[in-house]
Amino acid sequence: MTQTCYYEILAVTKTASEGEIKKAYRKMAMKYHPDRNPDDKTSENKFKEAAEAYEILSDSQKRATYDQFGHAGLNGQTGGHGGFGGGFEGGFGDIFGDMFGGGFSGQRGPQPGADLQYELKINLEDAVAGTSVDIRIPTKDICESCDGTGAEPGSKIETCPTCQGAGQVRMQQGFFAVNRACPSCHGTGQLITTPCKTCRGEGYTHSHKTLTVKIPAGVDTGDRIRLQGEGEAGESGAPRGDLYVRMQVQKHAIFERDGNTLYCELPMSFATAALGGSVDVPTLGGKASLKVPAGTQSGQRFKLTGKGVKSVRSSRVGDMIVEVHIETPVKLTSRQKELLQEFDESLKGKHHKQHSPKEHSFFDSVKSFFTSDDDKKSDQENDPWK
Repeated sequence: MTQTCYYEILAVTKTASEGEIKKAYRKMAMKYHPDRNPDDKTSENKFKEAAEAYEILSDSQKRATYDQFGHAGLNGQTGGHGGFGGGFEGGFGDIFGDMFGGGFSGQRGPQPGADLQYELKINLEDAVAGTSVDIRIPTKDICESCDGTGAEPGSKIETCPTCQGAGQVRMQQGFFAVNRACPSCHGTGQLITTPCKTCRGEGYTHSHKTLTVKIPAGVDTGDRIRLQGEGEAGESGAPRGDLYVRMQVQKHAIFERDGNTLYCELPMSFATAALGGSVDVPTLGGKASLKVPAGTQSGQRFKLTGKGVKSVRSSRVGDMIVEVHIETPVKLTSRQKELLQEFDESLKGKHHKQHSPKEHSFFDSVKSFFTSDDDKKSDQENDPWK
């Protein structure tokens, strides 16, 4: 038995938690394992010291004794270089199971069924209002003919000769011998001589079933609904897995959603934007009236409170944001062109700046890039709109 402080070997403090001790030991075991350092006596000794330290510090009673009395109080409770006390069935199984891909448990019991996921596409209206949808999914059920054994009724199920019914075989890997699932019976400990004709020895039958999924109002892409016990069937005596229905809300022609807020682009004529008035705006609940002030600019946004999406996790209802896009008239007649030219001429002159403040400000900024300070002063003195 080493006389070096176990805490120093694992490079942890005396107040280290069980998780910290396990992490430190895992790191050293991976670094100094003999399989990774063949014919390296120093690494082998360090590995043995780390294993001895972990055996003591991972056991609460042994650790308490060691903290109080040191090495003298252990009285041969460690396996030293010849072994590891309680063996691998104790604290080493979970660590070396990760390292070698196998555990140290005995024959495994019936395994529960796997969870499944179904991608469900729904439109925005159904996602916001909530609905019920029928889905058809493939299903795997325990074979009724053989009751899940995989053997033809009346035939014999033999004990696996490879593992003698243990379900595991012992394999030597360098310094350690580890247990792995038997490759012949896959951990069941039994071999089927005459496979079931219905399921062909699988123990399961395959078909389809229809389920009704209740979708709550307000779901969004990525939300999942759990249907307990609707996943794959487990092995004989084990529970079924669950089915998770994942929402995928499709793109809408008018609205765009961000959380509980809806966004809508509203085309508007030049005359309505200039004069103002009330316009009808589409919402998921029908039409809504929006008052537009005179002089509304393209890109300006308005909020319709409570016209968005109700949160699936609370009673709060989001808002809808309406963004105005002023539409330029197209395919004008000759008379319409004349009227627009007359209108444009009427805006020019002394009060042009107040009619088009953004245009005036923009060209002032552009002009400043190409004129000197003296030119700017002269332009200001001769500005007819000043």
